[in-house]
Order: sequence, then structure tokens, then C-alpha cells
Amino acid sequence: MTGLDHETLVAFAKSWGLFYLIAMAIGVLAYTFWPGNGKRFDHAANSIMDDENGPCV
Repeated sequence: MTGLDHETLVAFAKSWGLFYLIAMAIGVLAYTFWPGNGKRFDHAANSIMDDENGPCV
């Protein structure tokens, strides 16, 4: 074979998949803790209470 067998593909997918997931996690954390997004997240956290008339109205 040309060296592109099942074990090689599995090893490639495991290693690069891990790097991909780590990069995505770093991107999500950077977006979450970016200073400019604080106002947006505070509004989302408190907006559910803005139109509240009482429990189960």
C-alpha cells in the first residue's frame, strides 16, 4: 500500500482533531472573556427579568 491505511488515518484524525478542538475551545473562551462583550452578556443575563410580571402569569 501507499502508507495511507486505516491506522494512519485514525492517528491523523485523532491528533488533528485534538488540535482542532483545543483551538475551538480557546476561541470560545477568548470570545467569552473579551472585554467588549461584557455589556452584551450582562444584557442577556438580565433581559429575562425585564418583562417579568410575576410567577406563571
